[in-house]
Amino acid sequence: MGARFEVVSAARRWIGTPYRHQSATLGAGTDCLGLIRGVWREVVGAEPETAPAYSMDWSEPQGEERLWRAAARHLKAKDIRHEHEGDVILFRMRSGAVAKHLGIVSSVGPNGCFIHAYSSHGVVESPYSEPWRRRVVARFEFPLEVR
Repeated sequence: MGARFEVVSAARRWIGTPYRHQSATLGAGTDCLGLIRGVWREVVGAEPETAPAYSMDWSEPQGEERLWRAAARHLKAKDIRHEHEGDVILFRMRSGAVAKHLGIVSSVGPNGCFIHAYSSHGVVESPYSEPWRRRVVARFEFPLEVR
């Protein structure tokens, strides 16, 4: 089994976990960052830094790309056009807003899907449809050797 498979398998274990802002506990509650943190702990190890307290607006009033910068510090940036299972994708939910949503690609192609923690839905596997695709602003991978 390769590293990408491990990432997707770990993310799928979180499906059904309720949405809880600033949480990262499998089965008890998580938000989109908490999902990435939890998968990191399972496939990489200890978290590289403590997530600071953050609001639901993810620094929109200041216009700061805090989530993007944090992802770039710890994940490996990829060409946005090269899609693989296990990729971490960063979304800008509205034009002109800061990027503030994360997911993990679980399957690729025309019927692709991704796993994410979504407010009022919890962790779900959603179709990676065009409305979602056009919101992706960055693509990363976990710092693992692809086996």
